Amino acid sequence: MNKQGRIKPTQSELEILQIIWDNGPSTVRFVNDKLNERKKTGYTTTLKLMQIMLEKKLLSRNEKSRIHIYHPGVQKEAMQNELLDRFMENTFSGSAHKLVMKALGNHKTSRTELEEIKKLIKELEKNNDGAAE
Repeated sequence: MNKQGRIKPTQSELEILQIIWDNGPSTVRFVNDKLNERKKTGYTTTLKLMQIMLEKKLLSRNEKSRIHIYHPGVQKEAMQNELLDRFMENTFSGSAHKLVMKALGNHKTSRTELEEIKKLIKELEKNNDGAAE
């Protein structure tokens, strides 16, 4: 568990969460089929991982019907924020500047992405100017 008491998902668990976040509540079969689009994964392996995720509360399950439907037990944005904060702290000593500079330096940024980044910077500057007064 991390300092907030939340379980840290493994890479495989994150792949499963991403499938359910993207596609909505899903069966083990559906998740397994999606996983197999990228790499060979056995059904029983997927089932076991999802059962572990259920215990960790990364997933919840509707057991009212004969078919078990799994739902995300964590919100996508909250998990992304938590993972990014942990990554930034562990890899860039907590520096957002270093993270952004590395990301932009290692990635071919499109004109559209640059415009979105500029818009975000202007918004952040506007919010910071209001907070400083």
